[in-house]
Amino acid sequence: MFFIIGITGGRKDLRFNQMVICSRCGRYGRYEVYMTYTALSLFFIPCFKWNKEYFVRMSCCGTVYRLDPEVGRRIARGEDLEIQPADLQPVQAGPYDPYGQNGWGSREKRCPNCGYTAQGDFAFCPKCGHRF
Repeated sequence: MFFIIGITGGRKDLRFNQMVICSRCGRYGRYEVYMTYTALSLFFIPCFKWNKEYFVRMSCCGTVYRLDPEVGRRIARGEDLEIQPADLQPVQAGPYDPYGQNGWGSREKRCPNCGYTAQGDFAFCPKCGHRF
């Protein structure tokens, strides 16, 4: 008799809808909430999950925040609530960094006109000429 057992990491997108003005890029965006976890799988079916962490990704600029675990659990249960700025801790910046000095470690800029990603200290997009 064979048993196929494995330990894998996974991600589950949670149903959540809250529109906000992004504090990083200043555009209108939506919180995309997801949970990451480690799972023990038996015959490719996750049986036991642990090491659960909750994250929020901004739809406008791609910035990722760690979400307070209690708020994340409440969202996973389907409760209707509003995420407050105090519930978020910055983890990773998206490609939008207009001045490259926010302490995020990213010097990439994404053009709001054509979507081109440029490295460095450009004031204008090298592809279309639009101001960053």
